[in-house]
Amino acid sequence: MAGEKYVAYVSSYTQGDSHGIKIYDVDMEAGRFYEKDKVEITNSSYITESHDGQYLYSITDFGVESFHILEDGNLEFLNFAPINGMRGCFLSTDYEDKYLFVAGYHDGKLTVLRLNEDGSVGAITDEIFHKTMGSIAERSARPHVTCAVMTTDNKYLLVADQGMDHVNVYKFDHVSGKVKLVDILRSALNAAPKTIQVASNGRFLYIINELKCTVDVYRYEDGKRGPNFEMLQTVEIIKLSRGSVNSASAFGFSDDYKYLLCSVAGNNSVTVFNVDEETGLLTKNFSLPVSGDYPKDADFFPDNKSLVSLNHESNTMTFFRIDLEAGTMVMNGRGMKVHEPNCIQFHKLG
Repeated sequence: MAGEKYVAYVSSYTQGDSHGIKIYDVDMEAGRFYEKDKVEITNSSYITESHDGQYLYSITDFGVESFHILEDGNLEFLNFAPINGMRGCFLSTDYEDKYLFVAGYHDGKLTVLRLNEDGSVGAITDEIFHKTMGSIAERSARPHVTCAVMTTDNKYLLVADQGMDHVNVYKFDHVSGKVKLVDILRSALNAAPKTIQVASNGRFLYIINELKCTVDVYRYEDGKRGPNFEMLQTVEIIKLSRGSVNSASAFGFSDDYKYLLCSVAGNNSVTVFNVDEETGLLTKNFSLPVSGDYPKDADFFPDNKSLVSLNHESNTMTFFRIDLEAGTMVMNGRGMKVHEPNCIQFHKLG
């Protein structure tokens, strides 16, 4: 880790500011960010980096935008591509970086787009609208697609539907770019599965449930008759009390996949779990406040010695020193102002 340099990309909404992506130099020793550049883009609600580290993709109004990541971490605009629907909330690439998957909360739609050799976004290859009624009339009267990620063997696309309380498993055709439903992972009633993370070894997947504030752990393997999923564990992020309003938000691994981070809006905290690489099971390390309102995203610094929380409603990023062996988190200086931050992505230079 010594001598390695990083930048951080932070996406945000753009009422009054046309720069929806901010670029920061990351000071690993100090555990802080320093603004480096900013990019014009409208309402960047989510960003993701290609698996080869060469391109950044962002949600924007009515579609997606692609950028080439330059040697110094700055971004060079490549193109805009429409998604034939309402603004998305999540996007990811397959492990060969040949396709882009976009989840649509507002219209309950999964969109698949082909990626060109230069990293730009090409044509739509498939569109799936989730159908039927959800379980909570005032929130889930219709499907809300919130996440779409591939299994690490690049065979199956996992698509969370918060309104329907389940995750659809699609077999992905890498030639046509089409998907075919082969399984459904059903969550607890009113759980609202939001985001999915897959372990680096590919054997386990983790689903964060927004309303139940829990994480479901599954074992995955690909059998002769198709994928097999076995529920292993459900863990509480926080203990819910009657009348409280809390919703799970951020969800992500540390770079070494030994720790899993979750944030909760309402009580405004982050919880870190230790991950057992052999069993896939989670044990709670700590759960502590973030000194901000609505931690929409949060992430470990690459060295696991610091943590940043993006506090959407208080328009701040707050920084903390963490000791994952001792289970402690201490605030590191004053928060930084940033308007309605949504998502963070660290990028290693070089």
